[in-house]
Amino acid sequence: MFDELFRSFERTAFHLELQDSYHTPEEAGPFDLFLRGERDDFGWHQSWLQLVQRATQAGKRITRARVVSVPHHDYTRWGLTVAPLNIEAGEDIRWLPRHLAADLALTTDDYWLFDDNRVVFTIFEPGGRFGGGAQTVDPVIVEHCRRARDLAWARAIPHHQYVSN
Repeated sequence: MFDELFRSFERTAFHLELQDSYHTPEEAGPFDLFLRGERDDFGWHQSWLQLVQRATQAGKRITRARVVSVPHHDYTRWGLTVAPLNIEAGEDIRWLPRHLAADLALTTDDYWLFDDNRVVFTIFEPGGRFGGGAQTVDPVIVEHCRRARDLAWARAIPHHQYVSN
């Protein structure tokens, strides 16, 4: 489902991330390398980076807002080191400290918003493992997610600014 959506969206793809950590199998090894202070060749990340490059070179926009707890969890610290690769590929990433988002009407689940008309919620199990996606074009849900995106994006801090503080 996700691969096709990333190939077929026409203008924009926005991702709201709300979890402090994720436990996806493809990230387990690289995350362990980070925790041990060992070098990563980021081979596991190349397919995503290529997808972002193809989309952004075609004039599409991919953005991501990450709501994070401060002090940062290990996963967030790792995400801060991986983000420059995504940014170099063309993705725009911003960080929103959780305490600055407390008054915002965000969603309870992470989601992707494609072209302002399709939402795919990314469902995670309590331990952080990916459980699947749930897609909708319901106008009420889509509008709520658009508002949540606009609120989070307006308050989130661009990556280069966030890491320089």
